[in-house]
This record gives sequence, structure tokens and C-alpha cells, in this order.
Amino acid sequence: MKVGIVTIVDYKNYGNRLQNYALQETLKSLGTEVETIVNVPYNSQKNLPLLSRYWNRIMELGISGNVDRIKEKLKGEPKEKLLEKKKHAFREFTNQWINETDYNINPLKLPENLGERYDYFVTGSDQVWNPNYRNGSAFDFLTFAPKNKRIAYAPSFGVSNIPDEHKENYAKWLSEMGALSVREHAGATLIKKLTGKKSPVHVDPTVLLTKETWEKFARPSSVRPKEKYLLTYYLGKISSDKQQLINDLANENNLEIVNLSNYDDSKYYDLRPDEFVDMIQNAEIFLTDSFHGAVFSILMETPFVIFNRISKVPSMNSRIDTLLDKFQLSNRKYGSLAKEELFDIDFSHVPAILEKERNKSLTYLRQALSIKNTK
Repeated sequence: MKVGIVTIVDYKNYGNRLQNYALQETLKSLGTEVETIVNVPYNSQKNLPLLSRYWNRIMELGISGNVDRIKEKLKGEPKEKLLEKKKHAFREFTNQWINETDYNINPLKLPENLGERYDYFVTGSDQVWNPNYRNGSAFDFLTFAPKNKRIAYAPSFGVSNIPDEHKENYAKWLSEMGALSVREHAGATLIKKLTGKKSPVHVDPTVLLTKETWEKFARPSSVRPKEKYLLTYYLGKISSDKQQLINDLANENNLEIVNLSNYDDSKYYDLRPDEFVDMIQNAEIFLTDSFHGAVFSILMETPFVIFNRISKVPSMNSRIDTLLDKFQLSNRKYGSLAKEELFDIDFSHVPAILEKERNKSLTYLRQALSIKNTK
């Protein structure tokens, strides 16, 4: 049986690459042959005049964002070079671990026979249904394939509401899925409003692989500190209270501070996704606003603190709230614990929850793929 994965293909985002790998490995464990269909999403900005694109970017960044860009230029930071190094490392990782197609799909010009190339298609688990990221693309709902071949495994909407211009299409496309699931409770609520259907909430595919599997997968980086360290990974802005907590924890516990994906901490900027997992596994404590940062903290049993993301881009903290609630770790959100309690965390109840969620997800996938459970 041949299965095609449809997901965001992002050669600079840790969570994206790791969820893609995990979904691939999970599907392979069910006896299928798996490929990820490389695709470039429709970008409405590309159709705008050059000046309009620049103006939209300026407005998106706001005053503080544009000031930061000017400072970077004045300091002469090789930001573009760092980003290219990171993309190179991610492509190297992808070539090693993910089986991608040797062709690239443009969702606006799909091959006529794409729906016939695979026995099933699985869309997810990243924010493929986020209208801000993918512009409400029919491709992400697998409309090119027969309905019985369309499987959604834990995709995310990434927003609390669907814009009016997309509601009709979303309602139609969701109703036509052969097998439908979602990654967070807020997503299930959206599906219920749009279609009247109940949708199961499944864990991100990274959760489906065991700690032992991830430990074997993790790759030690040559730049990982030899001494104990505090790890941070922020996708949004770092507020003054966050930075103060980072500094206090490091100073009071004699920890080196390691910042991932931070241009100011350039030697850690281009770490590969398998090195990302290793860095989390070996940290004394991990502070992040990342969903997958929270996932790997739980899987690797690393003490962690979760912050709400500060960003101008619409975000839905529901996916992190759903994760923490599911694993009974909601007190790991910033402000819930005193500073001296942050290193103390009880993971003893987590394995039982992991087993339950994995069994639920594997049962769903077997049914969606018409695979008989031989166990």
C-alpha cells in the first residue's frame, strides 16, 4: 500500500520536520510505503506589486519589528547567511530521514493523475488548515483525490475562527474527508460549527514515537555545552519578564544559557532537527512558547515552562492548552508555579496516557487505511 503525506514542507522549522518524520515512521510501522509530496503553497503576496509587498511587510512587523531590522543592518549581522546555513542543515536532515518525492507540486497546477499515484493520502499534522499560512488551499484538503482516499491525521487550523471568505469551502472540503480528525479541541469545535460533524482529537505524530525511539534518533551536536545548561526556544518575542526569569534561573542554578533559533546566539542557530531533540533531552530546564517544544519536553521528561507566544500573526494557544491538559501538566504554564518549583516535575503518570493516546491514534489510522489489526 502506497501512502502520500501532504503537509507543509518547511526547511527551517523544527516542529514541521519532526512531525513529518514521525508521521512517516508511524505509517511505515503499519506496513505501508510512504512518500511526502513536496509542495509550494499558494502565496497571495507573490501576486502583488513589489512596493505593495514591501509595504505589507513593514505594516506586519510594526514599529518595533522594523527598528530591530534596522539595528541588524547597522550591526552587520549576517542574518541571511545564518538562515541559509540553517536551511542547508535542514535539507541535509530531510535527505537522511524523510522520503520525499523527486518532484515538486504547485497546488495551483496539479498533475491530472496525482490522485491515482497513491492508495491513500494523509494530510497533517502541521497547520495545513491555517488560512493565514496556506490561503485556504483545496490541496491541503486532498480534493484532487477520491473521497475514500482522503485521510486527515491531527491537522491544525492554527486560528480560532475561519475568515468568512473561506467558510463555504472549508465546510464542503471537511465534509468530504474519508477520515477526519484534528489536533486540538478548538479545531474540533470549528469542524462542528462548519459541518455539524464530531471530529476526534488526536495527538501530534511526534507523540506516537516512543522515548526510546527518539533517544536513538537524537544526534549530539558538537556545540552542545559540556556543563549544565538552561535551554530556550522562542518563536515569538521575548518579553522582559521572560528574560528576567531566564537570567534568574541561570544565575541561581549556575547554568549556561543556550538560545535556539536566535540570531544573537548564532552557533546554535543552524542545529538540525535531530540535534534539537538532543538539546532538549540533555537540558536541565527548557523555556519555550513552542508547541513541539512542549511535546519533546514531555517525551524526553525534561522540566519545562510554557509561555504564551507574543506575535502579530494570529495564533491559537489552544493546541498547547490541549496538550498540557491531556497530559495533566497544565501547571507548567508560566505563572502557575513558584520559581523554586520549576525544576521539580512528576512525569510518572505520563506513560499510561501516552499508551492510551497511541493506541487510539493507531486504531484510527488502521481503520482509515483499511488495515486489519493483526495483534
